[in-house]
Amino acid sequence: MRIDGVNALVAGGASGLGAATARRLTEAGARVTIADLNPERGAETAAGLGARFVQADVTDGAQVEAAVAAAAGEEGLRISICCAGIAWAEKTAGSRGPHALEPFEAVIRVNLIGTFNVLRHAATAMLANAPGEDGERGVCVNTASIAAYDGQVGQIAYSASKGGIVGITLPAARDLAQSGIRVCAIAPGLFDTPLMAGLPEETREALGRSVPFPPRLGRPDEFGLLVRQIVENPMLNGEVIRLDGALRMPPR
Repeated sequence: MRIDGVNALVAGGASGLGAATARRLTEAGARVTIADLNPERGAETAAGLGARFVQADVTDGAQVEAAVAAAAGEEGLRISICCAGIAWAEKTAGSRGPHALEPFEAVIRVNLIGTFNVLRHAATAMLANAPGEDGERGVCVNTASIAAYDGQVGQIAYSASKGGIVGITLPAARDLAQSGIRVCAIAPGLFDTPLMAGLPEETREALGRSVPFPPRLGRPDEFGLLVRQIVENPMLNGEVIRLDGALRMPPR
């Protein structure tokens, strides 16, 4: 799909992978709308890119629908990216008792249900588009994680949420295929995001060395590059792509 001149939505685009993706799409000529829960960071990121910002909680269907409508405008929405997500670390059971239910539900609600909210509303908006090259009406890219496959100790909530994103990718692509809407997901490994920034430098370096090649943390811009490549390659559909430098996470 051609990126130049089309409308794009990046949910969770205020920082990290989302901000890098918004930057890549803007550089390619897209009219980007960033949707994020953080109004200060979101407005700052959008202003730096010449993009639009809409405050939205991905767990709230009405707010997501409004963000999609704002991004679509009169020309329609062609690209939807969801990078919104949270993490939680706790074992299934331990000396303190069973895993708390509330944080498990919160992670599923934000990561999986939030992603589905963006997907369902974006796809609905794309149905109204006139087909372009190859009959395409739109592209949706969601963010999974290698934790969906290699979940570590304490990652049961996060892995479940990201495994759900892996699981919805193919059926969503099949649901929307006859309408010319593609759906893919990216499963990143260890990336240099704000979450990693809080770790000591020696820990960050050790994590980077655990990646076979290149032996470093991934750069958010590399995630954004893959998003662009997915959007531009019409044969990428129904696929979850690991972006991890051949890393397979150990139990701990």
